[in-house]
Amino acid sequence: MARGGRRWPRRPSPGRMVAAVLAGLSLLSLLTCGYLAWGSRRGGAGEAPGNLRGDEPAAGAPRSQPHIIFILADDQGFRDVGYHGSEIRTPTLDKLAAEGVKLENYYVQPMCTPSRSQLITGKYQIHTGLQHSIIRPTQPNCLPLDNVTLPQKLKEVGYSTHMVGKWHLGFYRRECMPTQRGFDSFFGSLLGSGDYYTHFKCDSPGICGYDLYENDNAAWDHDNGIYSTQMYTQKVQQILASHNPSKPIFLYIAYQAVHSPLQAPGRYFEHYRSINNINRRRYAAMLACLDEAINNVTLALRKYGYYENSIIIYSSDNGGQPMAGGSNWPLRGSKGTYWEGGIRAVGFVHSPLLKNKGSVCKELVHITDWFPTLITLAEGQIDEDIQLDGYDVWETISEGRRSPRVDILHNIDPIYTKAKNGSWAAGYGIWNTAIQSAIRVNHWKLLTGNPGYSDWVPPQAFSNAGPNRWHNERVSWSAGKTVWLFNITADPYERVDLSARHPDVVKQLLRRLSQFNKTAVPVRYPPKDPRSNPKLNGGVWGPWFKEDEKKKKADKSKGANKQKKSKNKKKANRKKGQSFHCRSRLAGG
Repeated sequence: MARGGRRWPRRPSPGRMVAAVLAGLSLLSLLTCGYLAWGSRRGGAGEAPGNLRGDEPAAGAPRSQPHIIFILADDQGFRDVGYHGSEIRTPTLDKLAAEGVKLENYYVQPMCTPSRSQLITGKYQIHTGLQHSIIRPTQPNCLPLDNVTLPQKLKEVGYSTHMVGKWHLGFYRRECMPTQRGFDSFFGSLLGSGDYYTHFKCDSPGICGYDLYENDNAAWDHDNGIYSTQMYTQKVQQILASHNPSKPIFLYIAYQAVHSPLQAPGRYFEHYRSINNINRRRYAAMLACLDEAINNVTLALRKYGYYENSIIIYSSDNGGQPMAGGSNWPLRGSKGTYWEGGIRAVGFVHSPLLKNKGSVCKELVHITDWFPTLITLAEGQIDEDIQLDGYDVWETISEGRRSPRVDILHNIDPIYTKAKNGSWAAGYGIWNTAIQSAIRVNHWKLLTGNPGYSDWVPPQAFSNAGPNRWHNERVSWSAGKTVWLFNITADPYERVDLSARHPDVVKQLLRRLSQFNKTAVPVRYPPKDPRSNPKLNGGVWGPWFKEDEKKKKADKSKGANKQKKSKNKKKANRKKGQSFHCRSRLAGG
Protein backbone atom coordinates (compact mmCIF):
# COMPACT_ATOMS: atom_id res chain seq x y z
CA MET A 1 0.00 0.00 0.00
CA ALA A 2 1.37 3.42 -0.92
CA ARG A 3 2.63 5.73 1.78
CA GLY A 4 2.40 9.47 2.07
CA GLY A 5 -0.81 10.36 3.85
CA ARG A 6 -2.46 7.00 3.22
CA ARG A 7 -3.44 4.71 6.00
CA TRP A 8 -1.37 1.74 7.02
CA PRO A 9 -3.09 -1.67 7.06
CA ARG A 10 -5.19 -2.17 10.15
CA ARG A 11 -8.02 -4.24 11.50
CA PRO A 12 -10.96 -4.68 9.14
CA SER A 13 -13.21 -1.65 9.51
CA PRO A 14 -16.71 -2.25 8.19
CA GLY A 15 -17.74 1.03 9.86
CA ARG A 16 -16.06 3.05 7.08
CA MET A 17 -19.44 3.17 5.35
CA VAL A 18 -20.89 4.59 8.57
CA ALA A 19 -18.18 7.24 8.67
CA ALA A 20 -18.99 8.27 5.11
CA VAL A 21 -22.67 8.64 5.92
CA LEU A 22 -21.89 10.68 9.02
CA ALA A 23 -19.72 13.01 7.02
CA GLY A 24 -22.81 14.16 5.14
CA LEU A 25 -24.86 14.72 8.26
CA SER A 26 -22.99 17.80 9.37
CA LEU A 27 -23.78 21.23 7.98
CA LEU A 28 -20.15 22.26 8.26
CA SER A 29 -17.31 21.26 5.97
CA LEU A 30 -14.10 19.91 7.44
CA LEU A 31 -11.61 22.57 8.37
CA THR A 32 -8.37 22.14 6.48
CA CYS A 33 -4.94 23.35 7.45
CA GLY A 34 -4.83 27.14 7.28
CA TYR A 35 -1.57 28.92 6.64
CA LEU A 36 -0.11 32.11 7.97
CA ALA A 37 2.05 34.37 5.82
CA TRP A 38 5.43 33.42 7.17
CA GLY A 39 8.50 33.90 5.02
CA SER A 40 10.41 31.05 6.67
CA ARG A 41 13.37 29.89 4.64
CA ARG A 42 13.87 26.25 3.85
CA GLY A 43 16.35 24.37 5.97
CA GLY A 44 19.85 24.24 4.48
CA ALA A 45 20.92 20.78 5.54
CA GLY A 46 22.52 20.02 2.18
CA GLU A 47 22.14 16.91 0.10
CA ALA A 48 21.34 13.54 1.59
CA PRO A 49 24.39 11.25 1.82
CA GLY A 50 22.59 8.65 -0.31
CA ASN A 51 21.78 11.11 -3.12
CA LEU A 52 24.56 10.17 -5.54
CA ARG A 53 23.22 12.24 -8.44
CA GLY A 54 23.21 15.39 -6.35
CA ASP A 55 19.55 16.11 -7.12
CA GLU A 56 17.73 18.47 -4.79
CA PRO A 57 15.19 16.52 -2.69
CA ALA A 58 11.51 17.32 -3.17
CA ALA A 59 10.24 20.22 -1.08
CA GLY A 60 9.25 19.12 2.40
CA ALA A 61 11.04 15.77 2.10
CA PRO A 62 13.90 14.81 4.44
CA ARG A 63 17.35 15.09 2.84
CA SER A 64 18.34 11.85 4.55
CA GLN A 65 16.95 9.85 7.43
CA PRO A 66 15.98 12.71 9.74
CA HIS A 67 16.88 12.99 13.38
CA ILE A 68 13.67 12.55 15.37
CA ILE A 69 13.25 14.35 18.68
CA PHE A 70 9.96 13.62 20.42
CA ILE A 71 9.30 15.76 23.50
CA LEU A 72 6.42 14.66 25.73
CA ALA A 73 5.26 16.96 28.52
CA ASP A 74 3.29 15.51 31.44
CA ASP A 75 -0.13 16.93 32.43
CA GLN A 76 0.22 20.20 30.52
CA GLY A 77 -3.21 21.77 30.13
CA PHE A 78 -4.56 22.88 26.75
CA ARG A 79 -4.45 26.55 27.79
CA ASP A 80 -1.02 26.27 29.40
CA VAL A 81 1.06 27.58 26.54
CA GLY A 82 1.54 31.21 25.55
CA TYR A 83 -0.02 30.92 22.09
CA HIS A 84 -3.26 29.61 23.65
CA GLY A 85 -3.57 32.75 25.75
CA SER A 86 -1.94 31.59 28.98
CA GLU A 87 -0.65 34.03 31.57
CA ILE A 88 2.33 31.66 31.89
CA ARG A 89 5.23 32.70 29.66
CA THR A 90 6.44 30.02 27.24
CA PRO A 91 8.63 31.92 24.74
CA THR A 92 10.47 28.81 23.49
CA LEU A 93 7.32 26.80 22.83
CA ASP A 94 5.65 29.83 21.23
CA LYS A 95 8.59 30.42 18.86
CA LEU A 96 9.04 26.77 17.88
CA ALA A 97 5.31 26.40 17.23
CA ALA A 98 5.07 29.69 15.29
CA GLU A 99 7.93 28.62 13.00
CA GLY A 100 6.52 25.11 12.61
CA VAL A 101 3.00 23.68 12.39
CA LYS A 102 0.56 24.03 15.28
CA LEU A 103 -1.73 21.02 15.66
CA GLU A 104 -5.06 22.45 16.77
CA ASN A 105 -7.18 19.32 16.33
CA TYR A 106 -4.76 16.94 18.04
CA TYR A 107 -5.81 14.20 20.46
CA VAL A 108 -4.15 12.03 23.08
CA GLN A 109 -5.47 9.92 25.97
CA PRO A 110 -6.69 11.35 29.30
CA MET A 111 -3.97 9.61 31.36
CA CYS A 112 -0.26 8.81 31.28
CA THR A 113 0.08 5.10 30.50
CA PRO A 114 -2.53 4.94 27.70
CA SER A 115 -1.01 7.89 25.81
CA ARG A 116 2.51 6.50 26.09
CA SER A 117 1.40 3.05 24.98
CA GLN A 118 -0.37 4.49 21.92
CA LEU A 119 2.65 6.59 20.96
CA ILE A 120 5.04 3.66 21.15
CA THR A 121 2.82 1.05 19.44
CA GLY A 122 0.54 2.99 17.07
CA LYS A 123 -2.43 1.09 18.52
CA TYR A 124 -5.52 1.99 20.48
CA GLN A 125 -5.43 0.71 24.03
CA ILE A 126 -8.33 -1.67 23.34
CA HIS A 127 -5.80 -3.52 21.17
CA THR A 128 -3.08 -3.72 23.84
CA GLY A 129 -5.22 -4.48 26.92
CA LEU A 130 -4.45 -1.15 28.60
CA GLN A 131 -8.01 0.20 28.43
CA HIS A 132 -8.33 0.79 32.15
CA SER A 133 -6.52 3.44 34.18
CA ILE A 134 -2.71 3.43 34.40
CA ILE A 135 -0.09 0.82 35.28
CA ARG A 136 0.35 1.02 39.06
CA PRO A 137 3.81 0.59 40.66
CA THR A 138 2.79 -2.61 42.46
CA GLN A 139 1.03 -4.29 39.53
CA PRO A 140 2.65 -7.17 37.63
CA ASN A 141 1.78 -5.46 34.35
CA CYS A 142 3.49 -3.79 31.41
CA LEU A 143 3.05 -2.99 27.75
CA PRO A 144 2.46 -6.48 26.29
CA LEU A 145 5.73 -7.95 25.05
CA ASP A 146 4.25 -9.11 21.74
CA ASN A 147 3.78 -5.47 20.61
CA VAL A 148 6.53 -4.15 18.37
CA THR A 149 7.63 -0.66 19.46
CA LEU A 150 8.59 2.54 17.65
CA PRO A 151 12.26 2.43 18.77
CA GLN A 152 12.52 -1.23 17.69
CA LYS A 153 11.33 -0.32 14.19
CA LEU A 154 13.71 2.65 14.01
CA LYS A 155 16.66 0.51 15.12
CA GLU A 156 15.94 -1.81 12.20
CA VAL A 157 16.83 1.01 9.79
CA GLY A 158 19.98 2.18 11.55
CA TYR A 159 18.78 4.65 14.18
CA SER A 160 20.42 5.08 17.56
CA THR A 161 17.55 5.17 20.04
CA HIS A 162 17.68 6.93 23.40
CA MET A 163 15.08 7.63 26.04
CA VAL A 164 15.34 10.25 28.77
CA GLY A 165 12.55 10.76 31.32
CA LYS A 166 9.38 9.02 32.44
CA TRP A 167 8.62 5.48 31.21
CA HIS A 168 5.34 4.47 32.94
CA LEU A 169 4.78 1.41 30.74
CA GLY A 170 5.54 -1.21 33.39
CA PHE A 171 8.67 -2.80 34.82
CA TYR A 172 7.67 -5.87 36.85
CA ARG A 173 10.01 -8.07 34.81
CA ARG A 174 13.24 -7.16 33.03
CA GLU A 175 11.77 -7.74 29.60
CA CYS A 176 9.44 -4.76 30.22
CA MET A 177 12.27 -2.26 30.75
CA PRO A 178 12.92 0.47 28.13
CA THR A 179 16.26 -1.08 27.15
CA GLN A 180 14.43 -4.31 26.32
CA ARG A 181 11.79 -2.52 24.26
CA GLY A 182 14.07 -0.93 21.68
CA PHE A 183 16.07 1.80 23.41
CA ASP A 184 19.86 1.72 23.28
CA SER A 185 19.95 3.75 26.47
CA PHE A 186 17.54 4.86 29.17
CA PHE A 187 17.92 7.49 31.85
CA GLY A 188 14.89 8.36 33.91
CA SER A 189 12.05 7.06 36.06
CA LEU A 190 9.91 3.96 35.75
CA LEU A 191 6.87 5.18 37.71
CA GLY A 192 4.20 7.76 36.95
CA SER A 193 5.40 10.38 39.44
CA GLY A 194 7.87 11.07 42.23
CA ASP A 195 9.87 13.75 43.98
CA TYR A 196 11.68 15.99 41.46
CA TYR A 197 14.79 16.25 43.63
CA THR A 198 15.10 13.00 45.60
CA HIS A 199 13.47 10.76 42.96
CA PHE A 200 11.69 8.97 45.78
CA LYS A 201 8.12 7.69 45.54
CA CYS A 202 5.64 6.19 48.04
CA ASP A 203 2.80 4.26 46.51
CA SER A 204 1.17 3.74 49.92
CA PRO A 205 2.32 3.87 53.57
CA GLY A 206 5.38 1.67 53.95
CA ILE A 207 5.63 0.99 50.19
CA CYS A 208 8.31 3.50 49.21
CA GLY A 209 11.43 3.44 47.09
CA TYR A 210 13.95 5.17 44.86
CA ASP A 211 13.06 5.67 41.21
CA LEU A 212 15.90 6.88 39.02
CA TYR A 213 17.51 4.54 36.51
CA GLU A 214 20.40 4.50 34.11
CA ASN A 215 19.71 1.67 31.68
CA ASP A 216 18.76 -1.32 33.86
CA ASN A 217 20.24 -0.20 37.17
CA ALA A 218 19.38 2.31 39.86
CA ALA A 219 21.26 5.56 39.16
CA TRP A 220 22.51 6.23 42.70
CA ASP A 221 25.51 8.14 41.30
CA HIS A 222 23.16 10.74 39.85
CA ASP A 223 21.33 11.32 43.12
CA ASN A 224 22.73 14.81 43.59
CA GLY A 225 19.55 16.71 44.40
CA ILE A 226 19.27 18.10 40.86
CA TYR A 227 15.76 19.08 39.73
CA SER A 228 14.63 16.43 37.25
CA THR A 229 13.76 18.82 34.39
CA GLN A 230 17.30 20.21 34.48
CA MET A 231 18.91 16.81 35.06
CA TYR A 232 17.11 15.27 32.08
CA THR A 233 18.13 18.20 29.87
CA GLN A 234 21.78 17.75 30.86
CA LYS A 235 21.53 14.09 29.89
CA VAL A 236 20.05 14.99 26.50
CA GLN A 237 22.93 17.43 25.91
CA GLN A 238 25.45 14.67 26.75
CA ILE A 239 23.80 12.24 24.33
CA LEU A 240 23.82 14.80 21.51
CA ALA A 241 27.44 15.76 22.22
CA SER A 242 28.64 12.15 22.05
CA HIS A 243 26.64 10.98 19.01
CA ASN A 244 27.74 11.39 15.38
CA PRO A 245 25.15 13.71 13.72
CA SER A 246 25.75 12.07 10.33
CA LYS A 247 23.96 9.00 11.72
CA PRO A 248 20.24 9.17 12.51
CA ILE A 249 19.11 9.41 16.12
CA PHE A 250 15.73 8.97 17.78
CA LEU A 251 15.55 10.85 21.05
CA TYR A 252 12.44 10.40 23.19
CA ILE A 253 12.41 13.04 25.94
CA ALA A 254 9.53 12.38 28.35
CA TYR A 255 9.78 15.15 30.93
CA GLN A 256 8.29 14.62 34.38
CA ALA A 257 7.03 18.22 34.38
CA VAL A 258 4.43 19.49 34.96
CA HIS A 259 2.95 16.52 36.81
CA SER A 260 2.50 16.75 40.58
CA PRO A 261 4.16 17.00 43.08
CA LEU A 262 4.34 20.72 42.34
CA GLN A 263 8.02 21.56 42.78
CA ALA A 264 10.32 24.03 41.04
CA PRO A 265 13.62 25.84 41.67
CA GLY A 266 13.05 29.19 43.41
CA ARG A 267 14.17 31.51 40.61
CA TYR A 268 11.32 30.40 38.34
CA PHE A 269 8.76 31.87 40.72
CA GLU A 270 9.99 35.43 40.10
CA HIS A 271 7.47 36.33 37.37
CA TYR A 272 4.50 34.66 39.05
CA ARG A 273 4.28 36.21 42.52
CA SER A 274 1.02 37.86 41.47
CA ILE A 275 -0.75 34.50 41.05
CA ASN A 276 -2.70 34.03 44.28
CA ASN A 277 -3.45 30.35 43.87
CA ILE A 278 -0.36 28.59 45.25
CA ASN A 279 -0.84 25.51 43.05
CA ARG A 280 -1.15 27.63 39.92
CA ARG A 281 1.92 29.64 40.93
CA ARG A 282 4.01 26.50 41.42
CA TYR A 283 2.71 25.03 38.20
CA ALA A 284 3.67 28.24 36.35
CA ALA A 285 7.21 28.04 37.74
CA MET A 286 7.50 24.39 36.66
CA LEU A 287 6.31 25.23 33.15
CA ALA A 288 8.73 28.17 32.91
CA CYS A 289 11.57 25.80 33.80
CA LEU A 290 10.35 23.28 31.21
CA ASP A 291 10.22 25.97 28.52
CA GLU A 292 13.82 26.94 29.29
CA ALA A 293 14.85 23.27 29.18
CA ILE A 294 13.39 22.87 25.69
CA ASN A 295 15.29 25.98 24.60
CA ASN A 296 18.49 24.33 25.83
CA VAL A 297 17.67 21.13 23.93
CA THR A 298 17.11 23.17 20.75
CA LEU A 299 20.41 25.01 21.24
CA ALA A 300 22.19 21.66 21.63
CA LEU A 301 20.63 20.38 18.39
CA ARG A 302 22.05 23.43 16.61
CA LYS A 303 25.42 23.36 18.36
CA TYR A 304 26.15 19.71 17.59
CA GLY A 305 24.92 19.74 13.97
CA TYR A 306 21.55 17.99 14.16
CA TYR A 307 19.06 20.79 13.69
CA GLU A 308 18.94 21.20 9.89
CA ASN A 309 17.98 17.56 9.39
CA SER A 310 15.76 17.18 12.44
CA ILE A 311 12.06 16.83 13.20
CA ILE A 312 11.02 18.09 16.64
CA ILE A 313 7.60 16.99 17.85
CA TYR A 314 6.09 18.43 21.00
CA SER A 315 3.06 16.98 22.76
CA SER A 316 1.36 16.82 26.12
CA ASP A 317 0.32 13.33 27.25
CA ASN A 318 -3.13 14.42 28.50
CA GLY A 319 -5.08 17.43 29.67
CA GLY A 320 -4.27 19.47 32.76
CA GLN A 321 -5.53 18.86 36.29
CA PRO A 322 -7.06 22.13 37.64
CA MET A 323 -6.65 21.05 41.28
CA ALA A 324 -2.92 20.66 40.57
CA GLY A 325 -2.49 24.03 38.85
CA GLY A 326 -3.31 23.14 35.25
CA SER A 327 -5.85 24.82 32.97
CA ASN A 328 -7.74 23.53 29.94
CA TRP A 329 -9.97 26.61 29.59
CA PRO A 330 -12.13 27.09 27.59
CA LEU A 331 -12.36 23.32 27.04
CA ARG A 332 -14.58 21.24 29.27
CA GLY A 333 -13.32 18.72 31.82
CA SER A 334 -9.85 17.75 32.98
CA LYS A 335 -7.20 15.04 33.03
CA GLY A 336 -8.74 11.61 33.48
CA THR A 337 -11.93 12.46 31.55
CA TYR A 338 -13.08 12.03 27.97
CA TRP A 339 -14.31 15.61 27.72
CA GLU A 340 -12.15 17.70 25.38
CA GLY A 341 -10.17 19.09 28.32
CA GLY A 342 -8.85 15.61 29.08
CA ILE A 343 -7.91 14.52 25.57
CA ARG A 344 -7.30 17.56 23.36
CA ALA A 345 -3.63 18.36 23.68
CA VAL A 346 -1.04 21.02 23.08
CA GLY A 347 0.98 19.79 20.11
CA PHE A 348 3.17 21.06 17.28
CA VAL A 349 5.88 20.02 14.83
CA HIS A 350 8.99 22.13 14.26
CA SER A 351 11.42 21.25 11.49
CA PRO A 352 13.44 22.77 8.66
CA LEU A 353 12.05 19.86 6.61
CA LEU A 354 8.45 21.11 6.77
CA LYS A 355 7.12 22.42 3.48
CA ASN A 356 4.58 24.85 4.95
CA LYS A 357 6.19 26.41 8.00
CA GLY A 358 4.27 28.88 10.11
CA SER A 359 0.95 27.14 9.60
CA VAL A 360 -1.98 26.04 11.76
CA CYS A 361 -3.33 22.56 11.07
CA LYS A 362 -6.93 21.87 12.06
CA GLU A 363 -7.05 18.43 10.49
CA LEU A 364 -7.67 15.44 12.77
CA VAL A 365 -4.43 14.01 14.23
CA HIS A 366 -4.07 11.39 16.97
CA ILE A 367 -1.14 10.23 19.08
CA THR A 368 -1.21 6.77 17.39
CA ASP A 369 -0.36 8.51 14.11
CA TRP A 370 3.22 9.21 15.12
CA PHE A 371 4.17 5.53 14.85
CA PRO A 372 3.55 5.08 11.08
CA THR A 373 4.43 8.70 10.30
CA LEU A 374 7.89 8.53 11.88
CA ILE A 375 8.71 5.07 10.56
CA THR A 376 7.85 6.25 7.05
CA LEU A 377 10.05 9.34 7.42
CA ALA A 378 12.85 7.09 8.71
CA GLU A 379 12.57 4.95 5.55
CA GLY A 380 11.42 1.99 7.62
CA GLN A 381 8.90 -0.72 6.83
CA ILE A 382 5.74 -1.72 8.65
CA ASP A 383 4.69 -5.33 8.40
CA GLU A 384 1.23 -5.97 7.01
CA ASP A 385 0.22 -8.00 10.06
CA ILE A 386 0.98 -5.27 12.64
CA GLN A 387 -2.59 -3.92 12.17
CA LEU A 388 -2.07 -0.35 13.31
CA ASP A 389 -4.70 2.16 14.38
CA GLY A 390 -2.49 5.09 13.36
CA TYR A 391 -2.11 6.83 9.98
CA ASP A 392 0.81 8.41 8.17
CA VAL A 393 -0.02 12.12 8.52
CA TRP A 394 3.24 13.73 7.38
CA GLU A 395 1.75 15.24 4.21
CA THR A 396 -1.18 16.54 6.24
CA ILE A 397 1.19 18.31 8.61
CA SER A 398 3.93 19.36 6.18
CA GLU A 399 1.95 20.15 3.03
CA GLY A 400 -1.55 20.95 4.26
CA ARG A 401 -3.29 17.96 2.70
CA ARG A 402 -6.45 16.40 4.08
CA SER A 403 -5.92 14.02 6.95
CA PRO A 404 -6.48 10.35 6.11
CA ARG A 405 -8.04 10.05 9.56
CA VAL A 406 -11.80 10.55 9.88
CA ASP A 407 -12.39 8.91 13.26
CA ILE A 408 -10.83 8.31 16.67
CA LEU A 409 -11.80 5.71 19.20
CA HIS A 410 -11.03 7.63 22.38
CA ASN A 411 -11.61 4.47 24.44
CA ILE A 412 -13.91 1.71 25.63
CA ASP A 413 -13.28 0.86 29.29
CA PRO A 414 -15.39 -2.14 30.32
CA ILE A 415 -14.31 -2.11 33.99
CA TYR A 416 -14.57 1.60 34.83
CA THR A 417 -17.33 2.47 37.34
CA LYS A 418 -20.56 1.81 35.51
CA ALA A 419 -23.10 4.63 35.10
CA LYS A 420 -26.02 3.83 37.43
CA ASN A 421 -28.67 4.74 34.90
CA GLY A 422 -26.97 3.22 31.87
CA SER A 423 -28.71 0.47 29.95
CA TRP A 424 -29.06 -1.31 26.62
CA ALA A 425 -32.42 0.42 26.22
CA ALA A 426 -30.76 3.85 26.49
CA GLY A 427 -28.36 2.64 23.79
CA TYR A 428 -31.20 1.61 21.45
CA GLY A 429 -30.33 -2.05 22.01
CA ILE A 430 -27.00 -1.44 20.25
CA TRP A 431 -24.78 -0.54 23.20
CA ASN A 432 -24.92 -0.66 27.00
CA THR A 433 -24.63 2.99 27.97
CA ALA A 434 -23.46 2.08 31.49
CA ILE A 435 -20.02 1.45 29.92
CA GLN A 436 -17.58 4.35 29.74
CA SER A 437 -16.69 5.03 26.12
CA ALA A 438 -16.02 7.89 23.72
CA ILE A 439 -15.67 8.07 19.95
CA ARG A 440 -15.15 10.79 17.34
CA VAL A 441 -16.27 10.44 13.69
CA ASN A 442 -15.69 13.52 11.53
CA HIS A 443 -17.40 16.40 13.40
CA TRP A 444 -19.37 14.17 15.75
CA LYS A 445 -18.32 13.02 19.20
CA LEU A 446 -20.28 10.58 21.32
CA LEU A 447 -19.75 9.77 25.00
CA THR A 448 -21.46 7.06 27.04
CA GLY A 449 -21.39 5.96 30.66
CA ASN A 450 -19.56 8.04 33.23
CA PRO A 451 -17.25 10.39 31.28
CA GLY A 452 -15.74 12.01 34.40
CA TYR A 453 -15.54 15.51 35.94
CA SER A 454 -17.38 17.78 33.55
CA ASP A 455 -16.95 21.41 34.65
CA TRP A 456 -15.55 24.27 32.62
CA VAL A 457 -12.82 25.64 34.89
CA PRO A 458 -11.38 29.11 34.20
CA PRO A 459 -7.71 29.66 35.19
CA GLN A 460 -7.22 30.10 38.94
CA ALA A 461 -10.88 29.24 39.64
CA PHE A 462 -9.60 27.12 42.51
CA SER A 463 -8.51 29.11 45.54
CA ASN A 464 -6.04 27.83 48.13
CA ALA A 465 -8.95 26.87 50.38
CA GLY A 466 -10.66 24.74 47.76
CA PRO A 467 -12.88 24.95 44.67
CA ASN A 468 -14.45 28.32 44.02
CA ARG A 469 -17.59 27.95 41.92
CA TRP A 470 -17.95 31.60 40.95
CA HIS A 471 -18.45 30.61 37.36
CA ASN A 472 -21.56 28.57 38.35
CA GLU A 473 -20.97 26.02 35.64
CA ARG A 474 -20.97 22.80 37.64
CA VAL A 475 -23.15 20.30 35.81
CA SER A 476 -25.32 17.76 37.64
CA TRP A 477 -26.39 14.57 35.92
CA SER A 478 -29.04 13.65 38.49
CA ALA A 479 -31.47 13.12 35.61
CA GLY A 480 -29.56 9.93 34.81
CA LYS A 481 -28.03 10.94 31.51
CA THR A 482 -25.62 8.38 29.98
CA VAL A 483 -25.34 9.48 26.32
CA TRP A 484 -24.02 12.78 24.92
CA LEU A 485 -23.51 13.89 21.34
CA PHE A 486 -21.60 17.00 20.23
CA ASN A 487 -20.58 18.59 16.96
CA ILE A 488 -17.00 19.29 18.00
CA THR A 489 -16.18 21.40 14.94
CA ALA A 490 -19.05 23.80 15.65
CA ASP A 491 -19.00 23.38 19.44
CA PRO A 492 -15.47 22.52 20.65
CA TYR A 493 -16.44 23.48 24.20
CA GLU A 494 -19.17 20.80 24.40
CA ARG A 495 -21.90 23.14 25.58
CA VAL A 496 -24.76 21.92 23.39
CA ASP A 497 -25.73 18.25 23.70
CA LEU A 498 -27.36 17.12 20.44
CA SER A 499 -28.19 13.52 21.35
CA ALA A 500 -31.95 14.11 21.55
CA ARG A 501 -31.95 16.10 18.31
CA HIS A 502 -29.99 13.55 16.24
CA PRO A 503 -30.94 10.03 17.38
CA ASP A 504 -29.90 8.57 14.00
CA VAL A 505 -26.36 9.90 14.43
CA VAL A 506 -26.29 8.49 17.97
CA LYS A 507 -27.30 5.07 16.66
CA GLN A 508 -24.66 5.09 13.94
CA LEU A 509 -21.91 6.04 16.38
CA LEU A 510 -23.10 3.37 18.83
CA ARG A 511 -22.83 0.81 16.02
CA ARG A 512 -19.31 2.02 15.30
CA LEU A 513 -18.46 1.59 19.00
CA SER A 514 -19.86 -1.92 18.90
CA GLN A 515 -17.74 -2.77 15.85
CA PHE A 516 -14.59 -1.50 17.57
CA ASN A 517 -15.47 -3.46 20.69
CA LYS A 518 -15.48 -6.72 18.70
CA THR A 519 -11.75 -6.21 18.04
CA ALA A 520 -10.86 -5.49 21.70
CA VAL A 521 -8.51 -7.73 23.67
CA PRO A 522 -9.11 -8.51 27.37
CA VAL A 523 -8.22 -5.79 29.87
CA ARG A 524 -4.87 -6.19 31.63
CA TYR A 525 -5.30 -4.87 35.17
CA PRO A 526 -3.93 -7.42 37.66
CA PRO A 527 -4.07 -7.09 41.47
CA LYS A 528 -0.99 -5.76 43.25
CA ASP A 529 1.87 -8.14 43.97
CA PRO A 530 3.43 -7.95 47.48
CA ARG A 531 6.81 -8.85 45.96
CA SER A 532 6.85 -5.40 44.34
CA ASN A 533 7.72 -3.68 47.65
CA PRO A 534 11.03 -1.82 47.17
CA LYS A 535 12.11 -3.02 50.66
CA LEU A 536 12.56 -6.44 49.04
CA ASN A 537 14.62 -4.93 46.22
CA GLY A 538 17.30 -2.85 47.96
CA GLY A 539 15.00 0.13 48.43
CA VAL A 540 14.53 0.58 44.68
CA TRP A 541 11.45 0.36 42.49
CA GLY A 542 12.34 -2.17 39.84
CA PRO A 543 11.72 -5.60 38.30
CA TRP A 544 10.67 -8.12 40.91
CA PHE A 545 9.29 -10.99 38.87
CA LYS A 546 12.25 -13.37 38.69
CA GLU A 547 12.53 -15.61 35.67
CA ASP A 548 14.06 -18.51 37.66
CA GLU A 549 10.98 -18.52 39.93
CA LYS A 550 8.76 -18.54 36.91
CA LYS A 551 10.77 -21.39 35.36
CA LYS A 552 10.66 -23.46 38.55
CA LYS A 553 6.91 -23.00 38.75
CA ALA A 554 6.55 -23.87 35.06
CA ASP A 555 8.76 -26.98 35.44
CA LYS A 556 6.88 -28.01 38.56
CA SER A 557 3.58 -27.45 36.79
CA LYS A 558 4.84 -29.38 33.75
CA GLY A 559 5.85 -32.31 35.96
CA ALA A 560 2.52 -32.28 37.75
CA ASN A 561 0.66 -32.13 34.45
CA LYS A 562 2.77 -34.98 33.08
CA GLN A 563 1.96 -37.12 36.11
CA LYS A 564 -1.70 -36.18 35.87
CA LYS A 565 -1.78 -37.05 32.17
CA SER A 566 -0.10 -40.38 32.88
CA LYS A 567 -2.65 -41.23 35.58
CA ASN A 568 -5.52 -40.12 33.37
CA LYS A 569 -4.11 -42.22 30.53
CA LYS A 570 -3.99 -45.32 32.75
CA LYS A 571 -7.53 -44.67 33.96
CA ALA A 572 -8.70 -44.16 30.39
CA ASN A 573 -7.03 -47.39 29.30
CA ARG A 574 -8.67 -49.31 32.16
CA LYS A 575 -12.03 -47.82 31.21
CA LYS A 576 -11.42 -48.69 27.57
CA GLY A 577 -10.63 -52.30 28.53
CA GLN A 578 -13.72 -52.59 30.71
CA SER A 579 -15.87 -51.22 27.97
CA PHE A 580 -14.36 -53.60 25.39
CA HIS A 581 -14.95 -56.71 27.56
CA CYS A 582 -18.50 -55.63 28.28
CA ARG A 583 -19.27 -55.24 24.59
CA SER A 584 -17.64 -58.60 23.85
CA ARG A 585 -19.79 -60.40 26.37
CA LEU A 586 -22.92 -58.74 25.07
CA ALA A 587 -21.99 -59.60 21.52
CA GLY A 588 -21.37 -63.22 22.47
CA GLY A 589 -24.75 -63.55 24.19
